[in-house]
Amino acid sequence: MKRITMIVAMKQEAAPLIEKLGLAETSDTNPLLPCKTFAGEYKNLSINLVTNGSDSVHGVENVGTQPATLAAYEAFRLFSPDLVINAGTCGGFSDKGCKIGDVYIGERIRFFDRRIPMGDHYEAYGDGNYQCKVAVNLAQKLDLPTSIVCTGNSLDMSPTDEAILRQEPMVNKEMEAAAIAWVASHYQIPLVAVKSVTDLMDSEHGTADEFASNLALASKNLQEEVLRLLDLLALQPITAAA
Repeated sequence: MKRITMIVAMKQEAAPLIEKLGLAETSDTNPLLPCKTFAGEYKNLSINLVTNGSDSVHGVENVGTQPATLAAYEAFRLFSPDLVINAGTCGGFSDKGCKIGDVYIGERIRFFDRRIPMGDHYEAYGDGNYQCKVAVNLAQKLDLPTSIVCTGNSLDMSPTDEAILRQEPMVNKEMEAAAIAWVASHYQIPLVAVKSVTDLMDSEHGTADEFASNLALASKNLQEEVLRLLDLLALQPITAAA
């Protein structure tokens, strides 16, 4: 049986997947940590799903790179997956063709707000730039568009952020994927980032308002495309050239 681990930041994003796949909550993680784990089987796949959990002080969902790094470490340590799927929501630019509810697969994953101007090596380290060859191959088979998934720790976008993001051809802005990619690179586990658009960064509407208004639709579309991805994975071997 193939081992698939999904890492999803927010419970709202994960809920349609948990329900559709019939996953049951487990107690695999250290109880001192906020991460939540769920498990089940789908066709010939063994599925584990990890969410970042909620913050014990503020009562909100843990979003951003720190919770994602912790969730990814726990996921790889506990489950030793053959493939990890980071499923989540994102922003995009309408003037580059993005629409609310569109789903993309990341062909490359990078940070956009880790600016370390201390020479080429530090600048490259700050950017990250993780190539996703497996993901590109799967996107072609699913007939899904690809994007550069750009990770930062702010929901809004500063002028400096926008200038960096606009250097990329087709971009999805989010808050977790590059942190997960960094951990996956140490474990040498292939990563597929699947992102559904909740907000348009060049819209006249506020990012937070668009995110809240479109989260349900984007999460539904995300669930549908992740299910198609799992169907494909159930039919073929998972290799570096998958």
